[in-house]
Amino acid sequence: MPFSRSRTIYSFAAVLALSSVSRGTPTTTTTTITRHVSSIAPRTPSSPLPAADFSVPITASAPRSKAKKSLLRALRESQAAQAGSNFTTVLAGSDFDEEYLTNVKFGEQDFMLIVDTGSSDTWAPQVGYACFNLDNKPVAQSQCAFGSAGFNSSASTTFTVDPGTNFNIEYADGEFLSGTVGFETVTVGGLAVKQQEIGVVDKAAWDGDGFNSGLIGFASPNLTFVFNGTNPDDDDTQIPYNPFFYSAVQQGLVSHPFLSVALDRGSFAAENSSDLDQNLGFISFGGIAPVGVISSTAVTVPIQGYDAATFTPKNGSTGVTYFYYSVDVELMSFTGNHEIFGTTNTDIILDSGTTLDYVPTDVADAFAAAFDPPAVKDDDFGVYTVVCTATVPEFTVTIGGVTFTVDPADNLFPLGIQDDDGNELCASGTFDGGPSTGAEGNVFILGDTFLHNVVATFNIETDEITLTQRAPYTSGSSDVKRRAPSSVRRRSV
Repeated sequence: MPFSRSRTIYSFAAVLALSSVSRGTPTTTTTTITRHVSSIAPRTPSSPLPAADFSVPITASAPRSKAKKSLLRALRESQAAQAGSNFTTVLAGSDFDEEYLTNVKFGEQDFMLIVDTGSSDTWAPQVGYACFNLDNKPVAQSQCAFGSAGFNSSASTTFTVDPGTNFNIEYADGEFLSGTVGFETVTVGGLAVKQQEIGVVDKAAWDGDGFNSGLIGFASPNLTFVFNGTNPDDDDTQIPYNPFFYSAVQQGLVSHPFLSVALDRGSFAAENSSDLDQNLGFISFGGIAPVGVISSTAVTVPIQGYDAATFTPKNGSTGVTYFYYSVDVELMSFTGNHEIFGTTNTDIILDSGTTLDYVPTDVADAFAAAFDPPAVKDDDFGVYTVVCTATVPEFTVTIGGVTFTVDPADNLFPLGIQDDDGNELCASGTFDGGPSTGAEGNVFILGDTFLHNVVATFNIETDEITLTQRAPYTSGSSDVKRRAPSSVRRRSV
């Protein structure tokens, strides 16, 4: 699916490989996942959640390339900025806002990295890295399209190599990277974590946007991809480590163990031009992101864990392993009372690294049919396409007994192409994630389409997630209404 890519680890084949402390290239092994309803009751969150110690806003410009328009490409250049309290960082949008970027320092070297709640590693390419295509054939560095020449580890006075280890990861869209491992001072929005373990990539198969130079992951240590030995082809022992925010909490750098993400949708104007999209959200450390919310529509629910032996969903303190920020979804519905999704399906991952919502087939098909005129699945594009003037049904998601509303704007965004009648075509932000019952290995995701409408605050000590409905908002650019969501990117590990 060329337009539905994810840099988030959602493949349970990869998870199973990790569980047995063996990994090379993830195989096609699949696992049947049965739905688990937590025995831990949802609760009303602390009121209010504390303000973040550090918040970094997301800001981006979006130059458009006609040559890449058919591939839904749009490049964003981030402008780091302080907003509110110290530990909040601005997120920038690239690839038609399908990726959210923020400025990250390795020592004193600056990089724009993808913000990903669906994977855990932090990495950038090493200066002089070798670029490959997805068939593992060497190509020019320009084809990897990183936003910088890479990290010069030898020029950093704070970098040290972790000997006898290697970084080796493959994402669900076929991208892969390998290299060395080291320790560096990593800084995001004023939050400086010393001796943070990072991957330094010397071999990359990466479909970049010309702005991002890697990725910063915020999921569980169990999804890190560092291995014993120096030859990635011989990897057989995973060595989990603390990702960036886990390290910040361990080092006592934040008042509360809260990671909070508020993603803004882009605008039609910016997605179809080179206009600047300001303030595309925040990532905040130590408290809730500084955006308007509807506090009466909030709930705290447990992160869903998995049995360490069987990898079936499980809660409790014994034999539970955490990978993703996943939750139980009780119901999905939309205009016309099409209540589709009940209690017989898998847990759902909250993932900033995936553009669309990937929902069960019956939900996706029925939702597409409820557009006026109906949206139609386009296998060439890998999305449901519809004329941009279509009336979009309101989509809702019920979690922990609280119903969250997805703005219709988040289910309609421009493809930059026209149909045979000259009508501009858009795509739905909700797509087919596979059958919900009797399926092996299907994993469903609430990506940016959903996350544009809530503030997701993760408590990594209690393994809970607080979701709060966002107040209606307008474009970060004061003169442009925010009408469109991010485009489709699905890079999962």
